[in-house]
Amino acid sequence: MVILVKQHSPPNQFVVQIQNPPSSSSSLYALPKTIFGEGKIKSKIMQSSKVRRKVGPTTAGAGIDSAEKLDELLISSAICNGEDLGPFVRKTFGTGKPETLLHHLKFFARSKESEIEEVCKAHYQDFIHAVDDLKSLLSDVESLKSALSDSNSKLQSVAAPLLSSLDSLVEAQTVSKNVDLAVGAVTHCVRVMELVSRANQHLQSGNFYMALKCVDSIESDFMEKTPSSTLKRMLEKRIPEIRSYVERKVMKEFNDWLVEIRVVSRNLGQLAIGEASAARQREEELRIKQRQAEEQSRLSLRDCVYALNEEEDDEFGSGPESSDAGSSGGGLLGFDLTPLYRAYHIHQTLSLEDGFKQYYFKNRKLQLRNDSQVSSMTPFLESHQTFFAQIAGFFIVEDRVLRTGGGLISKLEVEFLWDFAVTNMCAVLEDQFSRMQTANHLLLIKDYVSLLGVSLRRYGYTVDSLLEVLSKHRDKYHELLLSDCRKQITEALSADKFEQMLMKKEYEYSMNVLSFQLQTSDIVPAFPYIAPFSTTVPDCCRIVRSFIEDSVSFMSHGGQLDFYDVVKKYLDRLLGEALDEALLKLINTSVHGVSQAMQVAANMAVFERACDFFFRHAAQLSGVPLRMAERGRRHFPLTKSQNAAEDTLSGLLKKKIDGFMTLIENVNWTSDDTPQGGNEYMNEVLIYLETLVSTAQQILPAKVLKRVLRDVLAHISEKIVGTLCGDSVKRLSMAAIKGVDVDIQLLDSFTEQLSPLLTDKEAKEMKTAFVEIRQMINLLLSSHPENFVNPVIRERSYNALDYRKVATVSEKFRDPSDSIFGTFGTRGSRQNPKNKSLDALIKRLKDVN
Repeated sequence: MVILVKQHSPPNQFVVQIQNPPSSSSSLYALPKTIFGEGKIKSKIMQSSKVRRKVGPTTAGAGIDSAEKLDELLISSAICNGEDLGPFVRKTFGTGKPETLLHHLKFFARSKESEIEEVCKAHYQDFIHAVDDLKSLLSDVESLKSALSDSNSKLQSVAAPLLSSLDSLVEAQTVSKNVDLAVGAVTHCVRVMELVSRANQHLQSGNFYMALKCVDSIESDFMEKTPSSTLKRMLEKRIPEIRSYVERKVMKEFNDWLVEIRVVSRNLGQLAIGEASAARQREEELRIKQRQAEEQSRLSLRDCVYALNEEEDDEFGSGPESSDAGSSGGGLLGFDLTPLYRAYHIHQTLSLEDGFKQYYFKNRKLQLRNDSQVSSMTPFLESHQTFFAQIAGFFIVEDRVLRTGGGLISKLEVEFLWDFAVTNMCAVLEDQFSRMQTANHLLLIKDYVSLLGVSLRRYGYTVDSLLEVLSKHRDKYHELLLSDCRKQITEALSADKFEQMLMKKEYEYSMNVLSFQLQTSDIVPAFPYIAPFSTTVPDCCRIVRSFIEDSVSFMSHGGQLDFYDVVKKYLDRLLGEALDEALLKLINTSVHGVSQAMQVAANMAVFERACDFFFRHAAQLSGVPLRMAERGRRHFPLTKSQNAAEDTLSGLLKKKIDGFMTLIENVNWTSDDTPQGGNEYMNEVLIYLETLVSTAQQILPAKVLKRVLRDVLAHISEKIVGTLCGDSVKRLSMAAIKGVDVDIQLLDSFTEQLSPLLTDKEAKEMKTAFVEIRQMINLLLSSHPENFVNPVIRERSYNALDYRKVATVSEKFRDPSDSIFGTFGTRGSRQNPKNKSLDALIKRLKDVN
């Protein structure tokens, strides 16, 4: 076998080596160990062996018996075919004759030696020819060896420079490759260091997101490819530290923001509620202008033109949309969500989004729980605005985070927080309202809660539960308000001096008269102006008006649209229970003179007009058309006190009249001279009545004056009749009766003087007050007094007389001695016909009795 190999000594040379195959020590024949021929000989031997195996074995000598010959043939056949001799051996030893087997084996070996010898002899010539071929081949090999040696020398001489250049090239390529690898590694490290430097700059400037992006780029794109193990270890150590540092920094900023946002939320809530209050004020001003326009239209003042100018509702940019101005929540409301969104973005970059969401929700829930607690150190009245403004600002911030936070908080979580806050606020309101005993405090808190509801309803929050709490305490508020107004009315009445109110300036007239529509004329009077009422009237009107406005204020903005019936119910209670009872108490305890009673009666007449204003005012504030309010108007709620005032005035006047009527005792009832100018008592009474009327006309309405005078005149009539029927009068002369007739005529004249104040019908009704004494005098002066017993005449002319009184006065008017009707000495014995008529009348009346 020829092999071309490169030797290292001498270098850069190739040599040819011939490698002989290993010899076999177990060969049957020793053959020459040449390069060629050994395989060929072996192949021929194998071929010969294979041919010999196919020939069956030869038979043994004829002298062996047939059984032994058969065994020998079987063994020979088994050996030639390579079969197992075990059965034969077992059989031989089983029979106890191993010698036969050994004999057969030896015989077989001797038979084969002869065959081998015959084969060798048959192939000897072939062996000789093969040896000759090998020898000729050996010479060819020698020539080939020399040729190869020459070719090798030439190859060595030619290949030596090439091999040297090849070595240089390989070395240069290796160096170049190493340099490229080094340059690549350095470039990689430089890029890594650039990113590291950039990350450091971003960290120093607080730009954590860009720093994290640099760190992520280093970790994903350069970490595994970094050739420097030192640099790689440094990056593996520093990258988690940087992320931890960034997380701590943004969490610190976020925690600081959580502290600051509480103050911001409080200011934000106050601003939002203030805007709601301003909007409500603008709406109220519009309603006032509208009411004024409706009032002017109702009064048909067509020369006045009114225009309702609506102000811009978006003056302050209220609402969720306008509050979104600015990239991070600056806008109108002025709160910054940048630290929150920055922390959220950083945690998203760090793949810690879920953890941050939970942390945010947990902390905001804790803040809300703290904000929902009421401090026991500060009265709730002083802290309620801060309390509700804090909660309002909290949910305004949460609404912004929900809409612009990119999923930082879900709608369900915000609703959960709102339900939690509403539950706490309702509990706080229930507790605080149950403790309050001042209506104004309830109203202040209710107004602020309603403003809170208006502010948060614009952001989509439901406030029905809060409004239900306010509505639940409606009755308690009105009871407290009634109690406060009752005290104020009592104080106002106790301070009344029962004097007409003096107004020096027009603004006083407007404040005390026009503002309550107490004027009876649209003409502004000259100043100074003396009103027909005392200071009690405007003071009580202010109290009632304040009650109406407070009641409407509590009922409005509470979710209930139609609340006029509720306001009207409590207004009826205020007027019917508080004011009416207070006036009754005043009349019964403090009115002792006619002037005081007259002033109270005048006040009651003014209160009647004021009550009309109260119900109209309540309807206007409640948004109910005036025609509907007037349609459902009830009777005058101060009827009891009004009747008591008139009764008191009438009673005091009667007492005063009784003082003058005591002069009736000076009348000579048996006198024969008729007083031409009337009796003294009547003149005094008339003088007083004329003075009374002149004074009462200035303050009392005509209908009140008419009722009072009618009672007084009726009392005068009763007093005269009572005197005539009384025991103090024993006898009555015709002159005395005529004197009483003159007195009645004077009363008729006084009544006729009242005609400018009274209509014809009222004048006739006024005269009916003394109809009893008139009919009594007419009966006594008639020529046929017995007609009194005629039912037809009695019903027509004497229907006001009582027959007992008539009988008593007739007895006194008739003199048994007939001296009243004529004397025996001057007129003879003939009896007066009128006396006879009286006798008949008296007899008839006694029969009736």
